[in-house]
Amino acid sequence: MALVRVALREVLGPWRGDLTGVSCIAAGADSLFAQEVCALGRRLVVVIPSHDYREKKVKPDHAPVFDLLVREAAEVVVMPHETADRAAYESANAELLKRADRLVAVWNGAPPSGKGGGTADVVVQAREAGFPVDVVWPTGATRRGSRP
Repeated sequence: MALVRVALREVLGPWRGDLTGVSCIAAGADSLFAQEVCALGRRLVVVIPSHDYREKKVKPDHAPVFDLLVREAAEVVVMPHETADRAAYESANAELLKRADRLVAVWNGAPPSGKGGGTADVVVQAREAGFPVDVVWPTGATRRGSRP
């Protein structure tokens, strides 16, 4: 995660003008991105996929970071889904893209899994919509649960 944090600082640090970071603040890269936006003193918008997301999907080890980012956010948008499922994640990603004019994706380049709502899906949607996409994947980075 330290490699990704440094790479995000390199992408976000030189940004001039107003910067609003929009994130679903899931554990891992989403939260790292949001933390770096806040560390730069920039505006954070949090998009939560469903009403039960915090209760059902946020693991105890991520809860303090999740709660802190919700408190630090200038705006919190909760999607109108009762349950965190594929439709909720896809809806949250659509909201994220609706509010963005550029995508910063911590992504290893793997194709979409077919489950919907993942990073690869958002990258594909952003590129199809003509958004600039900054892919952050530093040498030596690994996904949680994978080996280098």
